[in-house]
Amino acid sequence: MTELPLNLAKTNSSPWPNRLFHRQYLMRQANNLYDFFEAASINPKGGFFELDDEGLPVDAENATRQIHVTTRMVHCAVIGSLLGRPGSDEIVDHGMRFIWEQHRDAEHGGYAWGVDDDGISNGSKQAYGHAFVLLAASSAKLVGHPLAEQMLADVTKVINERFWDDKTGTVKDEYSQDWSELLPYRGQNANMHMTEALMAAFEATGNKDYLVKAERIAEKIILKTAVPLGHRVAEHFDENWVLDKGYEGNEMFRPSGATPGHWLEWSRLLYQLWILGDKRANWMTGAARELFRQSIELGWDKLHGGFFYTLDWDNQPIMREKLWWPLAEAIGASAYISAFDNEDYFQIWYRKLWDHAENHVIDHARGGWLSELKEDLTPTSRLFVGKPDIYHALQACLIPLYPTTGSLTKGIIEADHTVKKII
Repeated sequence: MTELPLNLAKTNSSPWPNRLFHRQYLMRQANNLYDFFEAASINPKGGFFELDDEGLPVDAENATRQIHVTTRMVHCAVIGSLLGRPGSDEIVDHGMRFIWEQHRDAEHGGYAWGVDDDGISNGSKQAYGHAFVLLAASSAKLVGHPLAEQMLADVTKVINERFWDDKTGTVKDEYSQDWSELLPYRGQNANMHMTEALMAAFEATGNKDYLVKAERIAEKIILKTAVPLGHRVAEHFDENWVLDKGYEGNEMFRPSGATPGHWLEWSRLLYQLWILGDKRANWMTGAARELFRQSIELGWDKLHGGFFYTLDWDNQPIMREKLWWPLAEAIGASAYISAFDNEDYFQIWYRKLWDHAENHVIDHARGGWLSELKEDLTPTSRLFVGKPDIYHALQACLIPLYPTTGSLTKGIIEADHTVKKII
């Protein structure tokens, strides 16, 4: 029972995000995520643990801290601070110091992908990781962390000098630790998250160079590539940005085929970019709505529900597992688009997505969201162990609650200013 009859789902009454009960539900879910992740994730030796399904540290003896985990926790703790959640500022500080003192490569520059108790364990310099350093530093600036300005300037310099390719309007993906080797691979995922981070940096600083770079990436990845492919986002390219449909890489970070979850992520980011760019690039909103529709039409399992992880270029599932993060991104996207588009389609799917999350993905017994389900929606751990992070699910809970004037952090700050004016 996955298809909701449209005549039963009409949204002629107020949308769910406008209803007091639903808003209380969302804030309760966000608070539950903080309760599950925050205290348990803190590694007393620095950085953050990844957690298993019970909320216990994975590899507690000498855990590898990957940079996207460290930085995402900082970003989410900043959100907690902006919301007024006690304890958040200490977590921001704990993470920022670990990024600066451990992930930052003092010898070669840049930020290492992996660090353990003995130092750098994986020194590769990846655009994906540097995007999240930029996001963490930009977010930390909003709460006045003393390392934010220094880190923001440092990572911006690295991105501009090492990763940014002005000829293509994109970022290169991955170097060796000493920058001597650049892999020939180019990918959209690093560019998508760089777009997210560049927008956050623009909001934090007002420097339009960040925004221009974000717009150029979006034009390359979406307008020039995804739109001609029927609003399907291509993932993998060679160093000349020639699409590699046969690419086979890491199943978690660079899986073969297309990933509908990224179509959903882009659909929200495009709306944010359109707003921050003073609503000049009108192609962005149409592309965003079509990306959302294609992810539903091609990626949603019409028998069991949930998004297939990857599709081939004939639109057939490759990896049939259903992960938590595409669902979270779909919720955020449907809420964001609904703020500008009154078509019932997006509000209907917003409800349906939350139904699916409540009934199949939120772990009511232990906390957090189940990271991976089989095709028939039974839990599994083939790709992910435990509950990897708070980042995607938290934003799904909070995006519907705040003004759609840019990023979530911007919306929280603007809502707070509005409350102060009323008081």
